Amino acid sequence: MWRLKSTSAERALQYQPGQKIYGFTVKEVAAVPDLFLTAVKLTHDKTGAQYLHAARDDANNLFSVQFRTTPMDSTGVPHILEHTVLCGSERYPCRDPFFKMLNRSLSTFMNAFTASDYTMYPFSTQNGKDFQNLLSVYLDAVFFPSLREQDFWQEGWRLENENPTDPSSRLVFKGVVFNEMKGAFSDNERLYAQHLQNKLYPDHTYSVVSGGEPLAIPDLSWEQLKHFHATHYHPSNARFFTYGDLPLEQHLKQIEEEALSKFERINPNTAVPPQPHWSSPREDHVTCGPDALAPDQARQNTLCVSYLLGDITDTFEGFTLSLLSSLMISGPNSPFYKALIEPKLGTDFSSVVGYDGSTKEASFSIGLQGMAEEDTERVKQIISQTFDDIIESGFEEERIEALLHKIEIQMKHQSTNFGLSLASYIASLWNHDGDPVQLLQISSSVTKFRQALTENPRFLQDKVKHYFKENTHRLTLSMSPDESYLEKQAQAEEEKLQKKIQTLTDSDRNEIYKKGLELLAAQSKTQDASCLPALKVSDIEPAIPITPVQMGSAGCVPVQYCEQPTNGLVYFRAMCSLNTLPEDLRLYVPLFCSVITRMGSGGLDYRQQAQQMELRTGGMSVSTQVIPDSTQLDMYEGKYFGVLLSSSCLERNLPHMFQLWSDIFNSPHFDDEERLRVLVMSSAQELANGISYSGHMYAMTRSGRHLTPAGDLQESFGGMEQVKFMKRIAEMSDLGQVIRTLPRIKKHLLNPDNMRCAVNATPQKVSDTAAQLDKFIKDIAENRRERKPVRPNIVEVKPLDPSDSSGLSRKLIAELNFQPFQMKTFFPMPFPINFVSESIRTVPFSHEDYASLCVLARMMTAKFLHGEIREKGGAYGGGARMGGGGLFSFYSYRDPNTAQTLSAFRKGVDWAKSGQFTQQDIDEAKLSVFSAVDSPVAPADKGMSRFLSGVTDEMKQSHRERLFTVTHESLVNAAHRYLGVGQRTCGVAILGPENEAIKKDPSWVVK
Repeated sequence: MWRLKSTSAERALQYQPGQKIYGFTVKEVAAVPDLFLTAVKLTHDKTGAQYLHAARDDANNLFSVQFRTTPMDSTGVPHILEHTVLCGSERYPCRDPFFKMLNRSLSTFMNAFTASDYTMYPFSTQNGKDFQNLLSVYLDAVFFPSLREQDFWQEGWRLENENPTDPSSRLVFKGVVFNEMKGAFSDNERLYAQHLQNKLYPDHTYSVVSGGEPLAIPDLSWEQLKHFHATHYHPSNARFFTYGDLPLEQHLKQIEEEALSKFERINPNTAVPPQPHWSSPREDHVTCGPDALAPDQARQNTLCVSYLLGDITDTFEGFTLSLLSSLMISGPNSPFYKALIEPKLGTDFSSVVGYDGSTKEASFSIGLQGMAEEDTERVKQIISQTFDDIIESGFEEERIEALLHKIEIQMKHQSTNFGLSLASYIASLWNHDGDPVQLLQISSSVTKFRQALTENPRFLQDKVKHYFKENTHRLTLSMSPDESYLEKQAQAEEEKLQKKIQTLTDSDRNEIYKKGLELLAAQSKTQDASCLPALKVSDIEPAIPITPVQMGSAGCVPVQYCEQPTNGLVYFRAMCSLNTLPEDLRLYVPLFCSVITRMGSGGLDYRQQAQQMELRTGGMSVSTQVIPDSTQLDMYEGKYFGVLLSSSCLERNLPHMFQLWSDIFNSPHFDDEERLRVLVMSSAQELANGISYSGHMYAMTRSGRHLTPAGDLQESFGGMEQVKFMKRIAEMSDLGQVIRTLPRIKKHLLNPDNMRCAVNATPQKVSDTAAQLDKFIKDIAENRRERKPVRPNIVEVKPLDPSDSSGLSRKLIAELNFQPFQMKTFFPMPFPINFVSESIRTVPFSHEDYASLCVLARMMTAKFLHGEIREKGGAYGGGARMGGGGLFSFYSYRDPNTAQTLSAFRKGVDWAKSGQFTQQDIDEAKLSVFSAVDSPVAPADKGMSRFLSGVTDEMKQSHRERLFTVTHESLVNAAHRYLGVGQRTCGVAILGPENEAIKKDPSWVVK
């Protein structure tokens, strides 16, 4: 997929400024060698639409169109419009073409985003025909949408009977965006960020909530929505971006013929004016809901100081301020980390921190979360004093070099979604008429930056003085929890509802009931999607390309080598097995992973270690890894359960990278309790903050806990059990026990006897890397266990032998006789919405029915669950997925319901068992599965599934062939065999608000 000599980029260099192509005029052609691409900038002659093409030898082609959307109220009009335009258009009048195309294409990405001041519609695919199909659907959706009133009710908001078929049931607010935003604002970090932006930029569009304030959403009318579309979704207000190796002319021809030729130029009048600068600083305060999982219940305040900076269209100034921000806040060597985090005044930086260039004028924010109210003044003084110290002392040259090294690595690293990253990177600047091509010329900014520092050694200190010390446009915003916050929100919603209801006549109520039934009928009706373009299963490649790997060894350690065009980077991984780890240490493993590379090692304290990592590597991390056995559900295959060490470096830094790993293996520092407490508090806060955003993942992990050994371990390492465990650790007044535990874990995990390695590098560097790896293994040989280790292969289930001296803990052997059982768990959470999951134990990856279950999950999601959970139920999302660990999981996301959703899961099974689906439905589900199976793999990750999970290319090919042969009969059989009541062993989990029905039901365990 990737070639360093980019023929696409070379071809694009042949375009000339002034050249006319299908109604467009070429304005600029620029080589961007840093990113191996050529940028071609064009303007549409008739409408003034702007266009940027990035030609690069990447088969994962991307398209995006963005509109500047500048709402002047908080009804969420741009967000609701983003949802509604995807519900049908002139050429594709079926309901929901967007979700239907997910199953009719091989897209590697499809979505839409609403930012504060623009709305973007991107997709990517590796198939040329698919690109044209998706482009046709996207163009018609944004420029010629149906915007039916019924779609507005479903996606935005509506008044409806709680039970739509019962006119006597009470009237309530419903709607996908309404529920989504209720869920979004139950996340205190998101709530704080929204308040901060609204109050720092109070005079124009940034003073409102573009996503929609839940209580303002019911003020939006269908007419207002249509008017907003007419004024904002016009080519004169549009910016088109394409990326990849497909020819530009074809894109321009299609865009001109299918959309732009039908418009005349207008003045969209959507520009955002500069925010008038304040003559004196301001302070404000807001409240939020309490966080039951906060590490310290008495310290839940947030305080942050935010500064208005310059216009983001000045690319060099933006580059400088972004670098300056990193120097001030990133890592343990930064002045604000030392001043705010290390004294443990709070658990972590505030949710908004550092440079933010997503608005017309950038901002910089610095503050703390998880702090006590009485520390407010002290934190303000520290922030002010730290700026003074920076102005006086500046920054060490080595820290500046480390940051510039990081930029060099980022430019060389190849990701699979590079086009999407580029689209996101240029979106804000381009939205305010900045030059996106200039923004991509990163090397010239680095050169200019070095020159500025040479000419004026106080260059950065002068910036700090100007933007922070002398800046009167700064806002200090504090936030504190209010015990009755959720109650007040519910009360405000009820008042809003009653106000709406009071104005209704009997005929209005009757009309609402009638419209509710009509919407329900439309949602329940089988839709004809034949107007939509679709790929066929025959368009899918029958075979996967083989990734060659070489197997070798370094000392006693097996090594997998994979030669790839990595742009001069070397990627190293090591998998260390949990084979010998005693059960009582298991819960501590994620904490061990998060601190082992951050406490110092060898002759380096943690500050020096962080500095060396930044100067010499692209990052070093350790993470837990639970990869279920691909052949049996109840097997522990030791080598796939453990911790994964990952790092990368430029080829010239190989010896330095391995020296850093040697120090971590041979002499990690564990005894600094002050440092450990900082890391523990930060980690516990991060986990607590993540639940409102990823609640469906926590629900799925919990629901699978008692179904397989892998599910049990996943819950311990990354589920609610780990969140609660870290909360307990953070509450400890003395971390001595943890400090004594960490070396015990290190002895079991960082041990060459339990280790396998993998290297991805250019062919020229493989032998160099092998030599360095050999030296590394010799350096860490002292960490080998004296007694005979467990062989890293499948451990047989056998009776416990008291004389067994293999080092395998008794508890682990006992777990090999794993007995799955059913459990329903409810976690009361301070949210107004729910996250629901039910998981069913089925079969492992290599089983012949696994392919049918994969197709079944996609088909049930698209053809049944989406309609029941999102359209009828009003949840933001929901569906089913088949996991590699043999668990078939149902889930819902930001969901107003629980009982109705669990019932939808069961109805989904009945629907599948009844076989009420067509061959077209099956083919669409297969396309959807293949788009995931065939998603692009970056050079850094080639061969990784083989290394991490033992799944070889041959096994993948067998799975592929089984997917092709899935039939109607095999799907019905799989539904009966594994998902039907009586056949299944399942677990259920819900995270959500207090629920009396669940509490009264003895079959539920309430946590």
